[in-house]
Amino acid sequence: MSERDLSQLSDRELQYMEREIARRHIGKFPWFTVIGAFVNLALWVSLWPLVFMGLIPVWLGLIIATITATISYLPSHEAQHDIIARPGSKLFWLNETVGYLSTIPLALPYQVAKITHREHHLHTNHDDFDPDISSRANGPWHAIWRTIENRQPRGKGAFNAYGRTLIRLKRFDALRAGALYRFGWYVILFGLAWSGHAIEAACLWWLPHHLAYTYIQYYLSWAPHHPAKETGRLRATRSFRAAVGNILSFGMQFHIVHHLHPRIPLLRTEEAYWEMRPILEARGANVHDL
Repeated sequence: MSERDLSQLSDRELQYMEREIARRHIGKFPWFTVIGAFVNLALWVSLWPLVFMGLIPVWLGLIIATITATISYLPSHEAQHDIIARPGSKLFWLNETVGYLSTIPLALPYQVAKITHREHHLHTNHDDFDPDISSRANGPWHAIWRTIENRQPRGKGAFNAYGRTLIRLKRFDALRAGALYRFGWYVILFGLAWSGHAIEAACLWWLPHHLAYTYIQYYLSWAPHHPAKETGRLRATRSFRAAVGNILSFGMQFHIVHHLHPRIPLLRTEEAYWEMRPILEARGANVHDL
C-alpha cells in the first residue's frame, strides 16, 4: 500500500495493520539468544583460568571480558520481557535462568533490572518516573560523560536511580537482593585483590563492568531515545542510523519497534521495522533518520 493510500486510513485502521505485523513476529522462540547467552557466559568464565595460568595475556582478557560483559545484557533483556517464555509456561524457568546467569559478567542483578526496565517502558522519558532518564544528554560526547557521571556515588543515574525506583514501588525485597548482589561482587573483587590478583580482578570484571555500562547506556539508552523530551507512545523513542552499524549498535537502530511491541525478539526487530515503517510514519512516529 502506498503512502498516499495509508494517509487516507484512520488511526484505528493503521493500528490494526501495525498489530498484525507485530503478531507475525511475536512468539518465535529466540534460539540464538538462549544459546548465545550460555556460550557468552562460558567464554567469560574460561578467561579466568586462561589468564591465571598465563595462557593468554591479561590485556587480551580485558578486551574479551569487556566484549562478553557488553553482550551479556542482550539475552537478559529478552528475559526481562519474558520473550523466551511467559510466566506460568513450562519453559519459564529457562527464561529466568538466562536472565539471572547471562549478566554475571556485567555484575547486574537481574531482578533489579527486570523491575526497573518495566518502569522505563511504562514511563519512558518521564522526568520523575523513568529510571533511565539520567542518560538524557545534548550529544554523543555528553552522553558518554553522563554514563560516567551517573555511576559516581552521588550520581543521579545507574543503581542510585534504580534504588529510588524500587523504594517508590515498595519493592524492598528486590532492593535487598540487589544490595546483597553488589556486596557479594565487591567481596569477590576485594578477596581477589587481597590474594594478590588485583590486576586480574580489575581487568576481567571491574573494568569490563564499567566499559560495558558506558557502551550499553550509550546505544541502548541515550541513542534510541534522544532527545528524550517526548513521552507519547509513538514519539518517546525513535529509529536512528548508528555510525557503527546495526550489529555493533545491537540492533538499537530499530528500537522504536521494541518500545511499541516489547515481545518481538531482538533479532526480528529489523524485519518488523521495515514492514511497519510506512505505517509508523503515517501515524507520526519518529522514523525519519533511517
